[in-house]
Amino acid sequence: MQQPKAALAERIAERRTGDDDPRALVGEMRRSVLLVPVADGGLWSVRSGGVRWICGFTDEIALARFALRHASGDQPMDYAALLGARIVDEIVPALGEPAGLAVDIATEDGSMFFPPVVGIVPDAVAVDAGAGADTRGARA
Repeated sequence: MQQPKAALAERIAERRTGDDDPRALVGEMRRSVLLVPVADGGLWSVRSGGVRWICGFTDEIALARFALRHASGDQPMDYAALLGARIVDEIVPALGEPAGLAVDIATEDGSMFFPPVVGIVPDAVAVDAGAGADTRGARA
C-alpha cells in the first residue's frame, strides 16, 4: 500500500509547476510536522551560499532517501519531529547566523527551500529586513 503524499509535499509539487500561491506554501510549511535528522547532539544542517539550512523531511520515505546517502552504515538515523513554525520561529533565530529551512532535499524534483527572508523567518533575523523590505505584510 502506497503512503499518501504529505500535504506540504503536495504544495511543493504545485508550487514547482507554478500552480500555487507562495503564501499558501509557507502556511502549509508552518503547519506541517517535519522530520529533522539529529546528529552530534543537534539538528542536521548544511551551509551553502552563506546560509545555514536546517534539513527537514515531509515523511519517513523522504527521510529514508536522505539517510541512504548520509547515514553511517546500517545505523538508523535519529530524528526529531518538529512543527515547521517552531523551526523557523524559534530554532532559526537561536542559531545566530542567517538560516533557513530546506525540505526534502533528497527528493528529485521535490525539494523546496525556505530562505531567511521576511515572511518566512522572524523579521529580526531576516536577511532582507533592513533592505527596504515591506515588513508590514501578514505572515502566512
